[in-house]
Order: sequence, then structure tokens, then C-alpha cells
Amino acid sequence: MTSDVSSLQTFMTKMTNSVAYQRGNASTFNLDQIKYNSDSPLAGKRIAFLGSSVTYGFAAHGVSFVDYLQAQDGVLAAKSAVSGTTLAGNASDGYLARLNRDFSPSSDYDLFVCQLSTNDNRHGKELGHITPKDQRDNFAEDTTLGAIEAICATVQAKFHCPLVFYTCLQNDPHHDYQTLIKELVKLQDKWHFEIIDLFNDSGLHASLAAHPNAMFDDVHPTQEGYLKVWLPLFERALPRFIDKNIG
Repeated sequence: MTSDVSSLQTFMTKMTNSVAYQRGNASTFNLDQIKYNSDSPLAGKRIAFLGSSVTYGFAAHGVSFVDYLQAQDGVLAAKSAVSGTTLAGNASDGYLARLNRDFSPSSDYDLFVCQLSTNDNRHGKELGHITPKDQRDNFAEDTTLGAIEAICATVQAKFHCPLVFYTCLQNDPHHDYQTLIKELVKLQDKWHFEIIDLFNDSGLHASLAAHPNAMFDDVHPTQEGYLKVWLPLFERALPRFIDKNIG
């Protein structure tokens, strides 16, 4: 435990002292500097966001694209995000526990957005397997794919709104995130959700090259990254999913 605390302290010191963290979280990117766009197609839309550090804003003082969507686009966001948590498992701060605790079926969400966590493989969670098309419950929630199916089933049963998963950036060869993404794509045929695939988005990678302080590391954006790169992408993508459901 002492070793874990020491490692975290070392990491946090490295983060706060980094040039990208300091410049990427400059006051010019603060939420109070954001101008509200009353003409946004997302204004007044109720959107739920479930995730871990990228949804939370771990390297951005707890500010993420979700908060910019609220400030600039008038999204009525319900944000449940805890850094370091996994899709799989029954931890009290994990995805499944928060899915059932932090979102109300009476909120009448227009859209539910879930981050495909990069933490499962890092924490040794078993990938699991995709169940038959006619199986709608009793998933192996201690596995990542079982947990994803449980999320799909819960959103369909409780919230009756479109579900979108978004992938993250991840450049660590020791963690096979790309295999999880491939399995997520296979799951679309059963559960009919949408995917915002940031991991394989060449346009996003090009935008990051133009903003050298947009990322603290290979996974976590700074406020500059969220505002200049993530926000425009989500502003373009989310209305399509909402309109598709209405149509």
C-alpha cells in the first residue's frame, strides 16, 4: 500500500510539473472563458456520461469535454466519472455500480455516452466473450465484455435512449486496448449502439499534432486538448445520434 501511494505521489508530481500540463491548463482554457452558443443543436439535450479518467478530466483539473459541452453547447449533462475505474467488476466506484446509482430513469435522457475504459487490461480484468444474440441477461460482469453487455442491457431497459461508446487514445504496447475495440465493434451487431472511435481517428491525431500541449500523456488530455480537439469532434458526432433516434 505504501508503495502504491508513493507511486501515485511520484506520478502526480510529474504531471503537475510537466510543461504540457501547465500550458495545456492555462487560464485561457477555463470554463468561465467559454462563450455559450445558443444556436447549438445540443442545447437543452439531456445526455448521460459514464466513464473513468478521460470523462472526468484527470489531467485537466476535473474538467473534460463533458464540461465544455455544458458551457458552450448548453448540454444538460449527468457526468459520472471516477479515474482508474474499470468496466468489469463489482467495485463500489466501478462502471456498473455507478450506472445503477448515479443515473435516474426519470431523467428522460436523449443520449447515453460511455467511455471504453483503458483500465481493464491494466488491472488484469479478463476480456471474456460475446454471448449469443438472444441472451439479454446473466452476463459475466467480472469480465470486460460481460460488463459492456450488462451496460447495453441496462441502458436499453432503464433509459430507452441511444447508447454511444467512445474509445480513447492509448499508446502503451503492454496494454492491448485495440483488441477490446475490435470486440466492441463486433458487439454492435447485437446491441445496435454507436461508436465514436477516437483511437483510430486520423483527423483527431492530426489535430493533436497542431496542439502540442493538448495531451499530458498518451491517454489523458489537458483542458486545451478537450476544448480544441475533443469538443469539436463531439459537437459534430452527438447530434447525429440524437437525430437518428428521433427520425
